[in-house]
This record gives sequence, C-alpha cells and structure tokens, in this order.
Amino acid sequence: MSREFEFTDKHFQQIRKLVLEHTGIHLSDIKMDMVYSRLARRLRQLHLNSFTDYLELLAQGDDGELGNFVNSITTNLTSFFREQHHFEYLKATVLPQLMRLNAASKTIRIWSAGCSSGEEPYSLAITVKEAIPDKLGWDVRILATDLDTNVIATGSEGVYTLERVNGLPPAVLKRWFYRGTGERAGLVKASSALRDLIIFKQLNLMGDWPVKAGVDVIFCRNVVIYFDKDTQRRLFHRYADILRSDGYLFVGHSETLYKVSERFRLLGKTVYQRMA
Repeated sequence: MSREFEFTDKHFQQIRKLVLEHTGIHLSDIKMDMVYSRLARRLRQLHLNSFTDYLELLAQGDDGELGNFVNSITTNLTSFFREQHHFEYLKATVLPQLMRLNAASKTIRIWSAGCSSGEEPYSLAITVKEAIPDKLGWDVRILATDLDTNVIATGSEGVYTLERVNGLPPAVLKRWFYRGTGERAGLVKASSALRDLIIFKQLNLMGDWPVKAGVDVIFCRNVVIYFDKDTQRRLFHRYADILRSDGYLFVGHSETLYKVSERFRLLGKTVYQRMA
C-alpha cells in the first residue's frame, strides 16, 4: 500500500513499546494500519518528514507531544447508557443496597475509569439522581478519569451534539440537559445538577491513583481489552484494594475476570463483587 510516509515494522515496534510503557495498552500486529493513520496526522501537523523524526521528538521527552501521542492512539468509542443493563442493575440493586449499608455516613463513591468523553459518568449521574432524591441528603460523588486530555475536556464541559443524545428518552433529555439556542443550536449541555456530581481528571491507570480506599462502585468497561493479561491482573488487584469489601466492579461485555483475578465473584452480565 502506498503511504505518504515510510512506516516500517521497526517504527511500529518502537511505537508499540512506547504505548505499552505509557498506557499499558498492548497493540496487536493488526493495529499497524490504525497506528499509521492516526500518527501520520501528527507528522503533518508538526511538519515532520518521517516517523524516524517523530520518534526522535518523542525520545527528547517533550511532555506536550507525548500527551498528543497518547491521545492519538487511545480509542474513545462511547455512548449514553451503553450496555443499558448495567445502569438498570445499578439503580435497582446496587444503589438501594449501598443506601442501607452507608446509612450512617450517607456517602456513595463511584469511579468511572476510562470515562472517554463523559457519556458514561453522565449516565451514572442520571441514574443516581433518579434513584436517590436530593431531599434525602445523600453525598454522592463520581470520579471520571481518562488518559486522553481531550476527552476529559469534553466531558468536563458537558456539551454534546443532538446526534449524541438522540438515543435518550425525551423526558430524560428534557429533565437533565439544556438545549442550545442561536450559535449553540444543535447542541445540548448537561445540567448543573449532573455536572456537580462529577469530578473529571486526567489519569493514567498504570500510574499513581489519587483515589482512597472505600470506593463503592467502579465502572471500567471496554478498557482492559487493550491490556495484556499481566497488566489486567495488576489492574484488577489494585481495584480490589481500593474497593470496599463488598464493592462492585462493572466491566465491558467482551471482558472477563476468569483466570485473571480471584478477588471478585461474578454476579452476572459482567457485574462483579469484591470478595471480603
């Protein structure tokens, strides 16, 4: 295949090593074309002539470009209420149980790990708001983190096109989003009631976590499919360490803890509970 820039297997192996070091993501051989396509845009924007030049730039330790590199590689496919059954289970089973267990403190802590552009944490916030009325006085906080600084900025702003929210029931859209007018026509913004529940932060799951033990629920969905088994084991072990003894872990539909972690029991439909 004719390419604008020479892209050899050596280039790909160097990039794959960098991606693994900085993100924990293991790129398979079939990702070579994807990597070329995404990084070729960076070469054009930086007016570089080759992948060799680009790799030399990364080797110089430019933190800004390293961030752009990571943002270019990571995948951010998401939607509101993706895998609807998870939110139904959260509302019908998990939140009522946590309200009983945490009745004294009236606090609930949820972590959306790999939150992408914010659709997941806003779906969580809607679920919480509809399950726990404000008048009950509960202190609920949702930490939303992602490696990609661009999607964190999008999530923090909470502004989406109408196309992105088309799947939401009209009543939910009306209750929890503001419609834009004038220059903002065709856009919606998440209400302050939702935004106030969520803290967006850039975070590398392979690095240090500013998260204290005692988390009630972790959503980490469609993230570990990019990690090798050893990385998955380390990650789930760390999740178990910060979850409460009976806390919940939700993973993606194609993910499993089978032969990866023995610290969780499967409740069904990719919902796990930490074992004491």
